[in-house]
Amino acid sequence: MTSTSTLQRLKGLGPAKAKLFEKLGISTLTDLLHYYPRTYQDRRPDEKPNDYNSNSLTVFKGRVLRTQEIPARSVLIFKAFLENEQGRQIECTWFKKRSFGRFRFDPFGPMKKDFKLNAEVWVIGRQEDRNNFFGNKITVEEYYPAADPLSALHAGRLTPIYSLTEGLTNKQFRLFMHEALQTEALQTEPEILPPALLAKRKLLGSTQALRGIHFPAGLAELDAAKARLAYEEFLLLATAWGIKRTQTKILEKGYSYEIKRTLLTPLRQNLGFQFTNSQKHVINEIFRDLQSPRPMNRLLQGDVGSGKTVVALCAMLLAAENGYQAALMAPTEILAEQHFITFEKMLKALGVKTAILTSSTKAAAKRKILKELQDGTIQIIVGTHSLIQEDVKFANLRLAVIDEQHRFGVRQRAQLKEKTAKLDLLTMTATPIPRTLALAFYGDLEVSTLTELPPGRQPIQTEAATEKLAFMRVTDEVAKGRQAYIVYPLIEESEKISAKAVSEEFEKLKTVFPQFRLAMLHGQMTQEEKEAVMADFAAHKTDILIATPVIEVGIDVKNATVMVIENAERFGLASLHQLRGRVGRGEHASYCILVAEHAGSIAKERVDIICRTCDGFKIGERDMQLRGPGEILGTRQSGELEFKAGDFFKDRDILTWAIEDRDELLTQDPALVQPAHRLFKQRLIQLYEKNWHLIDLS
Repeated sequence: MTSTSTLQRLKGLGPAKAKLFEKLGISTLTDLLHYYPRTYQDRRPDEKPNDYNSNSLTVFKGRVLRTQEIPARSVLIFKAFLENEQGRQIECTWFKKRSFGRFRFDPFGPMKKDFKLNAEVWVIGRQEDRNNFFGNKITVEEYYPAADPLSALHAGRLTPIYSLTEGLTNKQFRLFMHEALQTEALQTEPEILPPALLAKRKLLGSTQALRGIHFPAGLAELDAAKARLAYEEFLLLATAWGIKRTQTKILEKGYSYEIKRTLLTPLRQNLGFQFTNSQKHVINEIFRDLQSPRPMNRLLQGDVGSGKTVVALCAMLLAAENGYQAALMAPTEILAEQHFITFEKMLKALGVKTAILTSSTKAAAKRKILKELQDGTIQIIVGTHSLIQEDVKFANLRLAVIDEQHRFGVRQRAQLKEKTAKLDLLTMTATPIPRTLALAFYGDLEVSTLTELPPGRQPIQTEAATEKLAFMRVTDEVAKGRQAYIVYPLIEESEKISAKAVSEEFEKLKTVFPQFRLAMLHGQMTQEEKEAVMADFAAHKTDILIATPVIEVGIDVKNATVMVIENAERFGLASLHQLRGRVGRGEHASYCILVAEHAGSIAKERVDIICRTCDGFKIGERDMQLRGPGEILGTRQSGELEFKAGDFFKDRDILTWAIEDRDELLTQDPALVQPAHRLFKQRLIQLYEKNWHLIDLS
């Protein structure tokens, strides 16, 4: 493929610098060429604003009229007065700390050589007085002598800005990148895209695209370079999924299901509520998959409270009716416990043997569960990551359900599938995946969507407010006989620290709500303690539950009508929406109050979105825009969606091209054996061969 020459061929890049580059994942010249800028600054003087302009950035090329040094007590100040060809003048200022040591030096010494009378210099900085219409005073961040031809890399152009590590500057990085673009690494960069597709989509060639992404001559070349590189990334991934999908379609599972109704009919009769039309439709879709000779790979998506759990239970009971085992894997112990409690309640009169396995399961109980899984006594098992441990063996596992699938990496999902030779797989998510993305990654993966909420669900009034107003709402509602949640975020992702913080807040809140019964719930409590707290809250022995985000999913208390989320700016959109879904489950009006008194611009946007809509699909799509699809879809571990050039939302047209061309390509040449497709196939193998088993269609 491309050159893998050592970086140390570049002038000035020795072993120490090479180690810094390794921190960025760059060990060869090819790696460097494919390390794209994270953004650009428009450093062309007197240009109209565009997407890459910073409102406060001033770029100026001028002739030095005079310089001035101003000594101060703790800092030294250097000023240069420049004039451009149009006669506009600008005053440039630098600040340096004064040296008080024994060996004093002039920090402006090198600068004075560059700012001699009549020398031409580029300066880049920020206006000192933004209210000044003429903007003739700036604090300088960078400068470049115009006589140096390399100054054209840094000023007077769309200038690339890279994500770096400590010890590297963008100026250094641009110089190394410029030199790399002159080496044979670029000249030997292969063109992996088939010529027919390049012509069809009017795309740049690979070498031109690499030059354009790093040092574009203008916006048109930059857009063209990004389009070419994004298309290549999308086409590679979409093709990998397409091939995997074709391979999966020819598998036969070798077992079948018969709808006997020995368990399903009694379940429906004992539920105490009717399925929505949407639930009935989705259950039929899943049952058709299970009765198919091919393994099921279905994604079940539905908003918070849409009834995904009972749909999954119907599928698991069909497996149990046919003498098979079913497993449900949840991302947290508290969600696994809630599922288990729900299943036990629903299956109480059916004689179905269920169990739960988590890291908190005691040794004696775990030994019994492992034995009963292996001999087939347990028909339905609920658990966390504990289900994929090596010592967990099944007698006849045929159906796996993965809840909140984006919380699991693809490796964990693959490990569960490896528990048996053939497996039907149902994954569930309350973070809906836009149709375009589902097509891109999963080909024609079956996707079921619950579009209705069960009768009786109340709309939730959501607002941002101060803590004082939030607590007033809690007091009003609890005084009416309702219940409330107050949730605090995790701190530095540490449950121990979080538990301590919640404990401290719990003591404070006792003085805020002395007339009410308070309880606390966090991840460091034992399983028995958590179950007792949840049971007391469900039985209304507690009025207010103070908790960490462990209650994000799975808690269902119809009398709870207020959700207060403290430090809401620290939660993602999906988490805020999930937490809000803990209320509004009964007949009473419900409220979600977001306390976000230190929100930055992006956090404020998240809060505003949650306040504006309860539509999980809109929230899910915006969440994906803000956080990226890799995190949402649970593929971050293997890097499958960590694109360098493409953006699924900004580049939707290009994504659509890639999907269309993938389908055409695999129809014409399914094995990619034609000469025009040879390099593209090599690149696919290079990217995915080691992790092919991780391309998980669920």
